[in-house]
Amino acid sequence: MKKLHLLIVLFMALFFTNCEEVIDIDLDAAPPKLVIEAAINWEKGTTGTQQTIKLTTTADYFENKVPTVSGATVFVRNSSNQQFNFTEIPETGQYVCNNFIPVIGQTYTLTVISNGNTYNASETFKAVAPITRIEQNNEGGFTGQDIEIKTFYNDPANENNYYLYKYLYSNKVKSNYYADEDKFFEGNEFFSISDDEDLKPGDVIEITHIGISKQYYNYISILVSIAGNSSGGPFQSPPATVRGNIINTTDSANYPLGYFSLSETDSRKYIIE
Repeated sequence: MKKLHLLIVLFMALFFTNCEEVIDIDLDAAPPKLVIEAAINWEKGTTGTQQTIKLTTTADYFENKVPTVSGATVFVRNSSNQQFNFTEIPETGQYVCNNFIPVIGQTYTLTVISNGNTYNASETFKAVAPITRIEQNNEGGFTGQDIEIKTFYNDPANENNYYLYKYLYSNKVKSNYYADEDKFFEGNEFFSISDDEDLKPGDVIEITHIGISKQYYNYISILVSIAGNSSGGPFQSPPATVRGNIINTTDSANYPLGYFSLSETDSRKYIIE
């Protein structure tokens, strides 16, 4: 009986092995689009003179490497027509400026010239309210058993403000981002909140509050909802065609992906107690 059972098992294994068929899926390959990662961030307490803009292109679904773009001309001008040139670190697609001058409330214009196309975007430098304190609650979450961190700040009164919160956890590889507006707490103390139910004593959280424009808030809200909260962040190549504020003045139909933003930021590191 045992031999019969063994023969049946072997027969079924051979049957299903022979029935396996390799199916080739023909995915349409769209022409690559330029991706411009141009987030100019000025951390409180620093000069903000060193800034980086990254140029890549979209790639096929099964590609493991993100193609970089070299040989472009990249510069930013402020409202006083002062120009800041971004020079490429050879063959990296990363363009660096070491003499940038950040001014809150000033308007800046980005220009990227690549492969015969000129791309432009304009944005105003946004401030961020300073972080005032961090609180730990050991009875947070839906179950009342999670460790929860709140990072407080005082929202300025009589103006509309928009925020991007970044939480980088030592127990996770990727960062969490979410955007907020002060519609319901204008002029009051408010907070960002952690979103990691696995926090434990000794874990480190790096918290960053970023001041953003209304247009960038709308862009980020769409991007984060598509990418999911566990995404690598809004500064990677977008997972879908989400158009930002950068336009192709040479060929409007061949629009790029990415966004040009200028933000003051405030960061803190917190160790879970």
